[in-house]
Amino acid sequence: MKPRSHVVRAFSLIEAIIAIVILSVAIPAMFWAVRDAAERRVEPVMLNRARWLAAEKIEDVLADRANSGRGYGYVVAGNYPEESPVAGFAGFSRQVTIVERGPDLVGPGTGYKVVTVRVNYSGARGAARTFELAAVVTDS
Repeated sequence: MKPRSHVVRAFSLIEAIIAIVILSVAIPAMFWAVRDAAERRVEPVMLNRARWLAAEKIEDVLADRANSGRGYGYVVAGNYPEESPVAGFAGFSRQVTIVERGPDLVGPGTGYKVVTVRVNYSGARGAARTFELAAVVTDS
């Protein structure tokens, strides 16, 4: 019987260098794609948070209007100062603007106010973003 010869095949130096070159080209592109995907995943979360903060402030204004002690006359911009930053939400600020519309706003049903909440924040890549939400408030 013939003894079996065991041939061990290893990488040659040229094959190792070629593998290193291929990896050095592919790995940065993969890292860039992973970073880009992470940034894209953050944008909807930030927008949703801005939407929630705007809706929360609109609800505050509507609650003040419905409150028998405050009422429609309380809904003026001076009662809602700018929040910069919003408490508990670093990087977010919000402003309330109230514009009176209609003939005279003296008697019930003669006019209305447009309440707009603007939330400013920085996106994942540092770009300034703005979200606005508006509601109409009437006296009747």
